[in-house]
Amino acid sequence: MTTETTASAAASGNAATDRFRASGKIGSIEVDVERVNLLASKLIKAANDIVLEERVSYDEFNALKAWLIKVGADGEWPLFLDVWLEHSVEDVATDHREGNKGSIEGPYYIPEAPEQKSPAKIEMRDDEKGTPLLFQGQVRSTDGSPLSNAKVELWHADEEGFYSQFAPGIPEWNLRGTFIADEDGNFRIDTMQPAPYQIPTDGACGQLIAAAGWHAWRPAHLHLKVSAPGHELLTAQLYFPGDEHNDDDIATAVKPELLLDIQQATEGNGVQTTYDFVLDPTAK
Repeated sequence: MTTETTASAAASGNAATDRFRASGKIGSIEVDVERVNLLASKLIKAANDIVLEERVSYDEFNALKAWLIKVGADGEWPLFLDVWLEHSVEDVATDHREGNKGSIEGPYYIPEAPEQKSPAKIEMRDDEKGTPLLFQGQVRSTDGSPLSNAKVELWHADEEGFYSQFAPGIPEWNLRGTFIADEDGNFRIDTMQPAPYQIPTDGACGQLIAAAGWHAWRPAHLHLKVSAPGHELLTAQLYFPGDEHNDDDIATAVKPELLLDIQQATEGNGVQTTYDFVLDPTAK
């Protein structure tokens, strides 16, 4: 067994929690009393309605209390919220867009990955396992104009389903990178095709999955953040056709518009795909 495969849910969860705390995402939040009152009241009422409608017992209530404590102890609140709630938040946040459909960020994003000008090869181990993948395309605005020097951030799991910085034994920036498109918005990135994977199952989220009789699988996917001055940031996940979990993704994040067209590579071994990004201008 390699050190990579000994990754635990608690270690991964606590790493995700620490990353969220350091992300600055809550540093500028202004609390509106009326909004907090509305949302908190609806959440509490919904929970109480479930208790009354389903006649929840004290044994079930205490099991829930113990499980909620375990979610925090395992550091899995980022995982829980990203898997079961973020897809709806993302839908609300982007339903006005005319450009590309987005998807959830997930808990494993790391900012400031090493930057390269396209064409480029993502950082990987000399003996990285898997199928070579050429990922290429163009970044444009909704009016069709190319976005010169657009930034394409790419990260994904390896062939074993693990992310660098969230599992032991993997180089820090493995399969993570920031790529600058050319003057015509074109990018070309050599990477490896990721594998489907199960979200961590030895912690609180896995306990819920087992108790409910669900599965823990996410289909293989690429994570992207695409940006350009004067345009809205696009966060997306792109999926591979034929994956058995595209239709029952545990995170409910797959959309038809996010499926890649995979072809045999025209040069060398492996496969290639072309996917263009259309960004919405920032509202004035």
